[in-house]
Amino acid sequence: MIALVNELLSQKVQAIKPSGIRKFFDIAATMQDVISLGVGEPDFPTPEVIREAGIRSIVEKGTRYTSNSGLLELRQAISRYLASRFQVEYNPENQILITVGGSEAVDLALRALINPGDEVLVPEPTYVSYGPMTIMAGGVPVPVPTYEKDDFRLTAEAIKPLITDKTKAIVFCYPNNPTGAVMEKEDLVAIAEVLRQHRIVIISDEIYAELVYGIEHTSIAALPGMYERTVLVSGFSKAFSMTGWRLGYACGPAEIIGAMRKIHQYGIMSAPTTAQWAAIEALEKGLPAVEKMRGEYDRRRQFIVQGFRALGLSCFEPKGAFYCFPRISDLGMSSEDFCTALLEAEKVAVVPGSAFGDSGEGFVRVSYAYSLEEIKEALERIDRFVQRAAGESGKWTAG
Repeated sequence: MIALVNELLSQKVQAIKPSGIRKFFDIAATMQDVISLGVGEPDFPTPEVIREAGIRSIVEKGTRYTSNSGLLELRQAISRYLASRFQVEYNPENQILITVGGSEAVDLALRALINPGDEVLVPEPTYVSYGPMTIMAGGVPVPVPTYEKDDFRLTAEAIKPLITDKTKAIVFCYPNNPTGAVMEKEDLVAIAEVLRQHRIVIISDEIYAELVYGIEHTSIAALPGMYERTVLVSGFSKAFSMTGWRLGYACGPAEIIGAMRKIHQYGIMSAPTTAQWAAIEALEKGLPAVEKMRGEYDRRRQFIVQGFRALGLSCFEPKGAFYCFPRISDLGMSSEDFCTALLEAEKVAVVPGSAFGDSGEGFVRVSYAYSLEEIKEALERIDRFVQRAAGESGKWTAG
């Protein structure tokens, strides 16, 4: 019977590997006294002003469907927010679509754009969903490696040789998950110069735009010639600590957003109504809470990077999101083996860099969206593990 069922399943789906993030999270959930630094989820509760708005909406406004595009009031609030914060303006009537998280927005953009065999450039290390989403849309993901020596920034030189007559889009996330890398304006200007020479759509996942440290976030959509070819994706999960509310959005050319809406209306209908009303309050009154959380993330960021360096592990300084990406290759272990052994020996869960593409091999993703107490204890356990591993391999020298 199992063989018969397997024959009935989509070959495309069967060929896709399960998420490397969830694998270690699920294992850790079965163990006692585990410190999990694996999942990118804020440890802060959703700010009170946002929670109260959600409760009021249930009592006063009800829980019926919204329009397929989402509440007009929310789309108007997003339009004002993006214009004020990132200098990009979108018409709330036809250029903004409310989605079930940012991931749905990326998925819709790919399915709206991709014909069978179209190629999609995917800078790596990258968020785990982009490659599988491309495949399920009928496209071919083309990895674009980035490197620690460049602080994992994407470069124009890396893109140029990979563009072909089949290239339809590029999808990236900056600030980056998993590395914490950012793209400053001059980096994006060079990339924009290359992309303007081709018929390529940019899907720019900017879910971490509010979580940057010591710099200003620049949206590629704000650069000359990029607005009309960019789908800007964002949401409320990370900056506003609203992961379980499941709310994101996409902004872009009306024609692309219209095609995305067509898919959305058949597959989803509309995003959660209560979350939409709460999100309006988040944009109008929640930014002070975001600033406070960002300050705490910054303290954790500095602490954990210094901690890994004190262990003798190379760790470039992330400037965005809430992840660091220390290199463990000098221990003579694969990232998968390192994470498995660490979890078994010291009950600390982190994610192998290989889960984020071949360019992530030799690194691990560690989230600092956890308390300083948990981070400190995790570093002490990792220290014990690293010293044992170094002694066994005889290949590694601290510092």
